[in-house]
Amino acid sequence: MSPPDAGPSRRVADVDGVPMSALVAEVPRPRAVVVALHGGATTAAYFDAPNRPRLSLLRTGSALGFTVIALDRPGYGASAARPDRTATAEARVDLAYGAIDGLLASRPRGAGVFLVAHSLGCELAVRMAASGRGGELLGLEISGTGRHYQPPAAELLGSRFRGGPPPAPLAGTVRDLVWGGAHLYPEGIAGEAGILVSGAAYEGAVVRAWPRDFPSVAAGVRVPVRYTVAEHEGVWRAGRAGLADVAAMFTAAPRVETAEQAGGHNLSLGLSARAYHLRVLAFAEECALARERQSAGSAAGDATAEPAIPP
Repeated sequence: MSPPDAGPSRRVADVDGVPMSALVAEVPRPRAVVVALHGGATTAAYFDAPNRPRLSLLRTGSALGFTVIALDRPGYGASAARPDRTATAEARVDLAYGAIDGLLASRPRGAGVFLVAHSLGCELAVRMAASGRGGELLGLEISGTGRHYQPPAAELLGSRFRGGPPPAPLAGTVRDLVWGGAHLYPEGIAGEAGILVSGAAYEGAVVRAWPRDFPSVAAGVRVPVRYTVAEHEGVWRAGRAGLADVAAMFTAAPRVETAEQAGGHNLSLGLSARAYHLRVLAFAEECALARERQSAGSAAGDATAEPAIPP
């Protein structure tokens, strides 16, 4: 086991013949395990920006007593060579859970596993939380996703999906929408080695379908949810309307919290990343406390139950 101050290490778990890579910041007795899922055309380094430890979710989380795992999502990192095994949503959910189990093995999980996801990573995280194993999770934080696109994003993405002519200059490019507001980010961070890569082949279909599928998948989530929208979000509807759009979809979640965070779409790489991560980890701590109270209540109920009368 790595000492707490050693920094994240790169590890690979074999999941039924598919290598799943991750960055891991491990502590000996974790409060809980935070699993982070990056967005499209990025890697696990999104959560551990090179040469900027203050912005790192992995380093902040481990300093506060959490083991943090930033997975390379299916189709990225070591699994990029196996596109045949990452084509369906069900397969990707199974691979992600298998990677968590393989990376943790017999290591302690504390109160349990909490998911953090950004942008396209939210599709995987919400599906994981709505799956048969979703009830095992402590909770879920999502950002950089939504129910409705901002008008420029809708125009730009709609044109790309239809294969039509380029949209009006006002719509810009996907990069402009995602990285708009240079003052919100450290200089040069988008060019850091290891953060930006080519996207996985299946993601075009995910981008097209997710606004339609999101409500039905979200309705199956039965753990606490926190949704954060960036103040300067360029892709998804922001502000109170955007927060309300998403919160209303998690109809079965016992708790839904929403927040607006100073920054742009890529919150974990922005100048406000540390503030954002501290708020996420505070929510994870609350979810861990809720799970402990639930477990204690169940144990007390079992202890006070009257013994069964033999037939």
